[in-house]
Amino acid sequence: MLFNSLQYLVFLPVVFFLYWATPHRLRVPLLLVASYAFYMSWRPIYGLLIFGLTLANFLLVPCIAKAAKAKEEGSKFVFSAKAWVGIIVAVNLVCLAIFKYAYFAMDTVKSGLGLAGIDWKEPHLHIILPLGISFFVFEFIHYAVEVYRGKPIVTSFPALALFAGFFPTQIAGPIKRYQDFVPQLNEKIKFKWEYLDQGMQMILMGLAKKVLLADNLALVAQAGFTHPENFSGVDLWLIAYAFAFQIFFDFAGYTDIARGSALLFGFKVPINFNLPYLSANVSEFWQRWHISLSSWLRDYLFIPLGGSRCSTLMQYRNLFITMALGGLWHGAAMHFLVWGAYQGIVLILHKEYLRLRSAVGLSAQLEKSPALARVYHWTSIVVTFHIVCVGWVFFRADDMKSATAIISKLLMAPVELVHFSAAKLAILQIRDPIIFPALVLLLPALMISHVVVGWLNDKKYYLSPPWAVQVTVMVALMCLLTIFSPDSSPRFIYFQF
Repeated sequence: MLFNSLQYLVFLPVVFFLYWATPHRLRVPLLLVASYAFYMSWRPIYGLLIFGLTLANFLLVPCIAKAAKAKEEGSKFVFSAKAWVGIIVAVNLVCLAIFKYAYFAMDTVKSGLGLAGIDWKEPHLHIILPLGISFFVFEFIHYAVEVYRGKPIVTSFPALALFAGFFPTQIAGPIKRYQDFVPQLNEKIKFKWEYLDQGMQMILMGLAKKVLLADNLALVAQAGFTHPENFSGVDLWLIAYAFAFQIFFDFAGYTDIARGSALLFGFKVPINFNLPYLSANVSEFWQRWHISLSSWLRDYLFIPLGGSRCSTLMQYRNLFITMALGGLWHGAAMHFLVWGAYQGIVLILHKEYLRLRSAVGLSAQLEKSPALARVYHWTSIVVTFHIVCVGWVFFRADDMKSATAIISKLLMAPVELVHFSAAKLAILQIRDPIIFPALVLLLPALMISHVVVGWLNDKKYYLSPPWAVQVTVMVALMCLLTIFSPDSSPRFIYFQF
């Protein structure tokens, strides 16, 4: 069941009305049943997967607290608390590895054996990747580690099951923290019209981002990444821009729908994006992009590896490993691993650049000259955006061969600009003559809107338009969704992870 499907359009209002008509003590069971119905509408058998993992974590995680208590009392338990954490993390990761990385592992082994002259035919395991497995596995790992750090255990199985299975965030996050979500289940909240008002606005804005923007930009990105040989370097830069905004509006649209759906029931889930393309460096970008994943990787991978509490060389090692594994988390393919490694490298280079900038006195000059600092800031935003776009090529390409072919053409684009002619752009031939002009108008409009919203946020100035204006905007969005939606709307990009 997709957020942008007719099924969800029926499912959500039904659950909404049942939820608020149900006594408080029955609301968690109701949402749990609804969440499992939502998940099992795709493949019913995978309901057993999320249930089994939930049961395993519900039974095993309390052992961490018991072992810690036994150590304090001087008695013995089967394993130490640290050992229990290792066991629980291993159980979750093995489950993820079987479903997500089995074929990748076999392909890697086959390639290695091929280099040794051994022809090995890997077995076909008929494994289909369950939706959202990466997200709820990370939530279970977070739960186990936080209990090890002294946080309380969840004593209610339905509460833990709903934490992992909550349908608005079940498939593609945001990745929740149990100490923030579970207490909300015990609050005896009453219906407020603001839940419906704000929730529906979020959902409609999310649909607009997905259907009007992401899905139309996908037409351009799909053509370019499927047949890069048909396009020049200048074309491919425009296509890279198209994908950069496609993935942003696709994922940000999903997050808006998820947060809006959760708010309909009175639940608050974390934001996941904060104007990422206004970042002045790659480190800031990862503080603004997929925030719930970035913070998870920091708290449960980077810091346990040693974080910044070690030598510079070891810090860089920790950073590189974190980002490379973060790339592999996105997909079981070499180009995802390379994308993650690329992010690690540019983050390391940024840290080295900051050291160099301070050493040559540029940092001091920027502090003394506000005008120079503003020029430097906006130049940094443009440079950072292009660094990110190069990374998106590895992320979006079908394989490494295609990615390297596109990157090589992108690097040659400045040479092509010497003899540039808009009439030669192959992108003009994509599907419909209006696509390219719309793209040319859309991207500057998006950047301007980003700047305006960013300025409003910085000034702590928020507009609250009258109710009539809000209704007019919502009706206009619904009309645009009806008129300008593409022939088909693909599922959200992050559903595959």
